[in-house]
Amino acid sequence: MYDNVCKFITEEFTADIATWLLGSPVQLTELSLSELSLEPIRADSLILQDVDSNLVLHLEFQTDPDPDIPFRMADYRLRVYRRFPEKRMRQIVIYLRKTGSQLVHQTSFVLERTTHSFDVIRIWERQPIEFLNPNCVGLLPFAVLSNTENPQEILNQAAQLIEEIPERKVQLNLVGTTAILAGLVLKEEVIKTILREDVMRESVIYQEILQTGLQRGIQQGIQQGIQQGIQQATEQFARTLLQRNMPVEEVASLTGLTIEQVQSLQDAVDNQ
Repeated sequence: MYDNVCKFITEEFTADIATWLLGSPVQLTELSLSELSLEPIRADSLILQDVDSNLVLHLEFQTDPDPDIPFRMADYRLRVYRRFPEKRMRQIVIYLRKTGSQLVHQTSFVLERTTHSFDVIRIWERQPIEFLNPNCVGLLPFAVLSNTENPQEILNQAAQLIEEIPERKVQLNLVGTTAILAGLVLKEEVIKTILREDVMRESVIYQEILQTGLQRGIQQGIQQGIQQGIQQATEQFARTLLQRNMPVEEVASLTGLTIEQVQSLQDAVDNQ
């Protein structure tokens, strides 16, 4: 969820992200995945190309450490080279949640005589001022994750800057994304006291996350109901076999239940 929110931010505020990562608001467009063969690009991968120069920017947003990151960066570099051999490529992995894992310090993929390097940003090591920039409002959602002992105060500052933005759509998107990312370091009650809940819910990305969560909840509920029904039917079948004096071990073998589960059913049958 958090990784996809960051992808949304990058797509909506490409110039601000480019200014942060590349030093200037270059015009970037998303590279069509159909142009890169083999397996599909992961949802949290975003590959952009500079329309005015030979630069490709590959971003990976990660909430938690992933041991596959180095290989993935090397893999995508070769994919882009295969399609655009003349283009330079800048690859950056951006870690969101603070961790002590050494995986977030890996900046290369090494295989025998093959070595590929990439950049890493650990948001919690960057200073809040880097993101509290009224001229790059797309960075505001990341401020609360930065190097601070008081994320609540940083969220307050980000909220004040968002309030000053005149465009309603931009405000909504920033409130929604800021609220979601703040959930990595602050409790929901705290976030709602700083960011207005009614504004959050108007955000496109916030609604999308809620809808996704609702759909997953419904699917999980259906799956749990199916599993419960199967379990109940299996136990009833086991009871029938026990009532016909079939040995516990045979009932367990036929139904897939454990010996302990069948023995418990046997006790229930005996006490009827």
